[in-house]
Amino acid sequence: MKEPVVIIGVGELGGVFARGFLSIGHPVYPITRGMDLGEEARLIPEPTLILIAVGEPDLHPVLETIPVHWKDRVALLQNELLPRDWEVHDLSHPTIIVVWFEKKKGIDVKPSFPSPVYGPKAELIESALGALDIQTRRVDTLEELLNELVHKNLHILTMNITGLVTGGTLGDLIEKHQDLTREVAGELLEIQDWLTGTQLPGEELVGRTLKGFASFPDQPCVGRSAPVRLDRVIRIADQADLLVPRLRAIQAALET
Repeated sequence: MKEPVVIIGVGELGGVFARGFLSIGHPVYPITRGMDLGEEARLIPEPTLILIAVGEPDLHPVLETIPVHWKDRVALLQNELLPRDWEVHDLSHPTIIVVWFEKKKGIDVKPSFPSPVYGPKAELIESALGALDIQTRRVDTLEELLNELVHKNLHILTMNITGLVTGGTLGDLIEKHQDLTREVAGELLEIQDWLTGTQLPGEELVGRTLKGFASFPDQPCVGRSAPVRLDRVIRIADQADLLVPRLRAIQAALET
């Protein structure tokens, strides 16, 4: 029997990965809210991978409780993820997947682009998703990974926050509101620069984001998490002393 895989958080995405690991012969042990990680780590001391598939708000509370001997086996897949999120928990080299597929209740997996995978267990992730015909591509350097993470962050944040003003679809952002979309994306990049402590390739990342929007013109812009995402980026901008006037104007308009 192959080594077990632990999945913390068995929602829609966690379920997709569980199916993939089972398809290639790895037993899967789900850990749900309320279960004691220390006790589970005692019962399953040497899994080959611990995939943390909880939502963004639950990531840090989970990482705070990861047993030390599990830390070198962690894989992360959250949106709005950056190196600072794992470094603060002494995870030196986790496996990361930048998820570019969607899974909603009652609807099968809907891929957008090949999902970049990085880290020591990249091959295992690729095999599991490949068994489900979900395309991946390998990322070999931290610089490449950072660009992929920021690209995904920019995609999610720009469409959600601009959509709070415009409504409509990604096609509408390109055809009717491109100036506003670029302005929002530019301010979000200022925040990503501050969070990463580096000067990111802004024009390239904005260009990739707009190209991605054009590939799925019928996708709605705004999800239920959009106001929460806006509040979060404004709090970060406050911490960084960034002006971001367009983002603040959008927030002020929502509050009136």
